[in-house]
Amino acid sequence: MNKVFLIGRLTKDPEVRHTTTGKVLCHFRLAVNRRFAKQEDQEQADFFPITAWEKTAEFCNNYFHKGQQVAVIGRIQNRSWNDEQGNKHSITEIVAEEVYFADSKKDSYSTDGLDKKDSNMEGFFPAEDDGELPF
Repeated sequence: MNKVFLIGRLTKDPEVRHTTTGKVLCHFRLAVNRRFAKQEDQEQADFFPITAWEKTAEFCNNYFHKGQQVAVIGRIQNRSWNDEQGNKHSITEIVAEEVYFADSKKDSYSTDGLDKKDSNMEGFFPAEDDGELPF
């Protein structure tokens, strides 16, 4: 079984690209804190390259931003290629199969202090509630 579950913060905004066949892919790096048995141990992080494809890539590109805490469920994949000079490169990366927001509600406020949820509510108002349901 090859399954990875990670929660971490994006080190920069996702980068989206298109393959020569037109498929959408998105790359980002996730900083994941290591847990230690003793509280006095210095906190360290691992940095994982994440690749998402198609709809997941579009979602990441549209909604994920640097510093945001996200959850990624995916698989580990090794890949290698030769560059234009003939040098061989290889990478071990996480291929995202599912992605989720992992920030707490407190952390979901935008940098200008406004709640992101409320910023798109212009023109809306609460419906009147007379306490009765029509059925």
